[in-house]
Amino acid sequence: MLRQIKPKNARSKRELAKRESLAHENTKTVLLLRGTTCSSLIQDLLSDINALKRPFSIRFTKKNQIHPFEDASSLEFFSQKNDTSLLLFGSHSKKRPNCLTWVRCFGGQVLDMLETYVVKDTARTLGQFKNEKCKVGVKPLISFSGAQFDSPVANQYTLAKSLFTDFFRGGESTSVDVEGLQMMINFAAGEDASDGSLPKMQMRCWRIITKRSGQKVPRVDVEEMGPRMDFAIGRIKEAETSTWKEALKKPKGVEAKPKKNIETDLVGDKIGRIHLGRQDLSDLQTRKMKGLKRNRGIDIDDIADDISIASEEAVETTGDSQLKRQRIA
Repeated sequence: MLRQIKPKNARSKRELAKRESLAHENTKTVLLLRGTTCSSLIQDLLSDINALKRPFSIRFTKKNQIHPFEDASSLEFFSQKNDTSLLLFGSHSKKRPNCLTWVRCFGGQVLDMLETYVVKDTARTLGQFKNEKCKVGVKPLISFSGAQFDSPVANQYTLAKSLFTDFFRGGESTSVDVEGLQMMINFAAGEDASDGSLPKMQMRCWRIITKRSGQKVPRVDVEEMGPRMDFAIGRIKEAETSTWKEALKKPKGVEAKPKKNIETDLVGDKIGRIHLGRQDLSDLQTRKMKGLKRNRGIDIDDIADDISIASEEAVETTGDSQLKRQRIA
């Protein structure tokens, strides 16, 4: 459970009010830290991630004696002091070489953590790719390849998917501009090894290039721009059940009210249901026939009178003809 702090005066009450959760939260900012011992590779990768996350990132270059899994109080202090809910801590030691620890906080306290070890032989920095880079503040496309990320049981890879999505997704947007789709970050994980070891994760960053195709839809190419990292999974710290439920709560009034009689099928099509009252079948339009068509400008009553008169004249003519036949005979 989160520790509740009671304000002692009006000033502390105002400060606590500023830290309360909002209906629409600001874009999450990442704080990048380094330990007392940090390899040059990790320092370069921290600089590259800082470049990808700008302007929603803060980087400290001073050494910090922090052990995240043993004592996370220093991380919580930095998170509250700089108003950052995401932290990335880089360190290096003989037991844990080229280590990157991904930390997520909630309410000023550590929620969950993931420890990864960068493979030095396959790592490449932004500077090692001699090509054009994306603009600052571009919202990336994020993709995950591998059945490990979609496991129904929570594991290291589902935690990594949740953390990486939070780290790189950027701010919320209501519309998408095709010109703004310039970067894609892909995370891939292989199948389990035969010896039971966990498969490594791969992180690749691509620049999306649109070219003319002679049609309305442009031709899309991708070009790797870095950084390139392969991770080995280390220690993890999962969130407590009560804290996780509290972190997933949504304030009232934010969710859209469900519309009645409107459903969405499996394909994604919207289906509506309409309720009608009792219908009057006397005015129901039936099939039209040519024999029942009315002539324009002629009343039906006049037509009926003409028919009756014609029938009477026919009867009189038949009577006269019979009388003439009798006289001739």
